[in-house]
Amino acid sequence: MRPARALIDLQALRHNYRLARELTGARALAVLKADAYGHGAVRCAQALEAEADGFAVACIEEALQLRAAGIVAPILLLEGFFEASELALIAEHDFWCAVHSLWQVEAIERTPLGQPLNLWLKLDSGMHRVGLQPRDYRSAHERLLASGKVGKIVLMSHFARADELDCASTTDQVAVFEAARQGLAGEVSLRNSPAVLGWPDVPGEWVRPGIMLYGATPFEVPQAQAAKLQPVMTLESKVICVQELATGEPVGYGARFVTGQPSRVGVVAMGYADGYPRLAPTGTPVWVAGKLSRIVGRVSMDMLSVDLTDVPEAGVGSPVELWGKRVPASDVAQAAGTIPYQIFCNLRRVPLSYT
Repeated sequence: MRPARALIDLQALRHNYRLARELTGARALAVLKADAYGHGAVRCAQALEAEADGFAVACIEEALQLRAAGIVAPILLLEGFFEASELALIAEHDFWCAVHSLWQVEAIERTPLGQPLNLWLKLDSGMHRVGLQPRDYRSAHERLLASGKVGKIVLMSHFARADELDCASTTDQVAVFEAARQGLAGEVSLRNSPAVLGWPDVPGEWVRPGIMLYGATPFEVPQAQAAKLQPVMTLESKVICVQELATGEPVGYGARFVTGQPSRVGVVAMGYADGYPRLAPTGTPVWVAGKLSRIVGRVSMDMLSVDLTDVPEAGVGSPVELWGKRVPASDVAQAAGTIPYQIFCNLRRVPLSYT
């Protein structure tokens, strides 16, 4: 069988969830959207259900998958509902639901429901993606309460630049939020992963750890709390071929790499069809046979090449870690000009193995 696989360390997942709780003293919704950032939403939910305060997903399809797997903990729909017809299912399955637009408020007002909803009222405090405008926030809150269809309202917003530790945008967004919610009763949820790790003074009874659950830092610079995270996914494969090349020999499509000395080059069963970033350049770190090495040449659909010149013990069958406990996913992402969120979510074809 093809040796490419992703090992998922569920104990590391639990460690990272506990860290979010410890750093904030708040209740935490474990964010499992996009199939738990490629880690497998059902298995991750099962691993956390005994201690998680709840989960968060993007949409009702993801939430229904968790309910079908037997997950009974609270589940928040971060994008809310897309059509009023979904409200019946939301009430039936007792999903918590974000409300970010006036049309959603109107839909709740006019839709008969069998039981009250737990709503998370989202303010656009400066990101300008989704969220009610500050001028509409109080009236939306009042309308939802007056509808008689609401059991609880949590006040929420989302940060645009919390991963930039020296940027005043987060403080500015908190100020906008505090002004908009003045006089409104309700628990607060503001902090995503970077805010959990890097903004300890942001208020709130609820936090929403996402990327930190999976052990990847959201920051581009070292950060003390992020250093405590444990990688959850190890993407691994094996060397399937070794080439002995003279000086001046090209490697891979487009001859993007040419040997500068007599070299040993290993071919690894891993490519962009598996989700490894195609734009990862020569020099991207990789762990081969117990030593740090580098990728050389262009990543192919099913294979990539690694430099074995200084790893003489490596050969056909040698283990390769593409990212994980020895090669941080953030280092691979940065080399490829992207973020760990994307390389996790892009994972495909590779079987997941849980420990």
